[in-house]
Amino acid sequence: MDELAGTSVAVIGSGFGGLSTACYLADAGADVTVVEKNEQVGGRASVLERDGFRFDMGPSWYLMPDVFEEFFADFGKQPSDYYGLTHLDPHYRIFFKDNAGRRPGRDVPGLDVDTDGDTIDVTPDREQVKQVFDAYEPGAGDVLDDYLAKSRENYEIGMEHFVKTDRPRVRDWLDPSLAEYARGLSLLGSMQDHVEDYFDHPKLQQVMQYTLVFLGGSPNTTPALYNLMSHVDFNLGVYYPEGGMNGVAVGMADLARELGAEFLTDHPVTQIKGRRGGFKVETDGETGAVLADVVVSDADYAHTEQELLPPQKRQYDADYWESRTYAPSAFLLYLGVEGDVDELAHHTLVLPSDWQQHFDEIFEQPAWPDDPAYYLCVPSKTDDTVAPDGHSNLFALVPVAPGLDDTPAIRESYRDLVLDDIAENTDVDLRDRIVVEETFSVSEFADRYNSYQGTALGLAHTLRQTALFRPPHRSTALDGLYFTGAFTTPGIGVPMCLISGDITADYVIDDAV
Repeated sequence: MDELAGTSVAVIGSGFGGLSTACYLADAGADVTVVEKNEQVGGRASVLERDGFRFDMGPSWYLMPDVFEEFFADFGKQPSDYYGLTHLDPHYRIFFKDNAGRRPGRDVPGLDVDTDGDTIDVTPDREQVKQVFDAYEPGAGDVLDDYLAKSRENYEIGMEHFVKTDRPRVRDWLDPSLAEYARGLSLLGSMQDHVEDYFDHPKLQQVMQYTLVFLGGSPNTTPALYNLMSHVDFNLGVYYPEGGMNGVAVGMADLARELGAEFLTDHPVTQIKGRRGGFKVETDGETGAVLADVVVSDADYAHTEQELLPPQKRQYDADYWESRTYAPSAFLLYLGVEGDVDELAHHTLVLPSDWQQHFDEIFEQPAWPDDPAYYLCVPSKTDDTVAPDGHSNLFALVPVAPGLDDTPAIRESYRDLVLDDIAENTDVDLRDRIVVEETFSVSEFADRYNSYQGTALGLAHTLRQTALFRPPHRSTALDGLYFTGAFTTPGIGVPMCLISGDITADYVIDDAV
C-alpha cells in the first residue's frame, strides 16, 4: 500500500488508538512520527516498576481477542508474533458483600455461601456457570443460554455494521439496509431494562452488568445494545497477555516500527500550528517541533481542542466539554505484598448488594463512595515475573467520580477504607504485609494523561453519547487534523480504540487520494 507515500503524519499520543492509527498509516506509506508525552509507550497502559514488582497501571482485561487477531492480520501478523496469551480459569471471581436476597442452599461448583456473603467463580465451563445461575433462580441457567444467544447475535451484527463502520451524520443512518441489520437487535432502552427482562435476582443482574465498568456507564444510562459485552465475557473468554496490557502496547509499537514509524517519548506537545500540508507540532522534548502534513491526536480530545489549538480552530467551546457526561476516574492502590492471596483470583470483583448507590455517587451526586464496588487484579496468579519470589502483586481499583478532590488526607483515609473492606469481604488482610505501595487517582489521571476532570476512560457511553453523538474523527474546524481513541467512535475500551485507529486512518487515506 502506498496511498500516503510522501505524506508525513504526526500522531500525538501512543495509547492504543494512536498505536493503531500509526500502524495503518505507516502501512499506507506515510512517514509517521508518534509524539508521546510520557517516558513510555502505551498511554494509560503504562507500567510501574518498583523493587522487583511490575504493575499494569491502566487496562488489565484482555477481552475481545477477535479484534486483536483482526488487527494484526491486517498486517500479515498474529498476536503470538508479539506476545503470548493465557486463557484465565476462572475468568473472574465475584465476592458479594452480603447475602441479601440469596437463595443458594446446595453445593454447586464455583459457588460458596457463608454467613457474610456469596462468592462465585465465572469459568470457561458454561455448564458450571449455569448451575450457579440455577442456584440463585430456578431456570436461570437455561435463560442464560437465551441471553447469550441474543448477546452473540448483537455482537456479530453490531460489530460488523454499527461498531466497525463509522456513521458520523444523521443521513448515514438512513441507509435502508440498516433496518435489516438492526431488526431484532437490542437497540432501545437501557441495560437495566434489558437484563431485567431475563433475570430477577439482583446478583445475577450484577453479573450480567459488571462489564459496564469498562464502558464507563451505569445500568440505567448505558444503551441495551451493550449486552453484546456478555458474549465477549462468556463466549469469547478472558485472557492474560504476556507482559500484561503494556506488553500488548509494546508489541503494537514494535509492529509500527517494523512498518516504518518513529517514536519520540518524553515529548509533551504544547501547541498545534498550521494546517494540512504545513503543520508544526510544538513540543517540550529534546527534538523540539515536529513538522507534518497531517496531524492525528490520540491525546484527550478536550485537552487537544482547549489547550493545543487556538479558539478559531476548535470545534467545541468550554461549555460543550463541561456539559458532557464522563466515565469514572479511579482510586488505585498498587500493592506488593508478602505471601500469597489464595482467596483472590487473577480478576476479582467485590460488589455491594445494592450497587446503584455507588453509580449515583459517580454520576448523580459525586462523592467518595462509602460502600464501594471495586476490582482487584492479581497478575502474579498467572505471571511469576511480576513479583519477587514469595510475594504477590495486586492492585485495587475503585471507580470514583471524575473531578473529585483527592488531597493527601482524603487519599490516606480512603486507602484505609479500601484495605479494611478487602479484609472484611474477602478474608484477605493485606495491611501488615505491604512492602511496596503506590496510589494513583483523579489528579494523576489529569496530570499524566491530560485527562479532562481526571476521567480514567473518556466520554461515558450514555444514550446521548453513542455513535454519531460522539465527537468526530475528522476535525470540522481545521483541515488536516484528525482524532482517534476513546472519545471518538466506537468508544471506550482497548479493542474499541484499535477499531478507532482503523477508522481514523481510513479518513486520512480517503482525504489524500
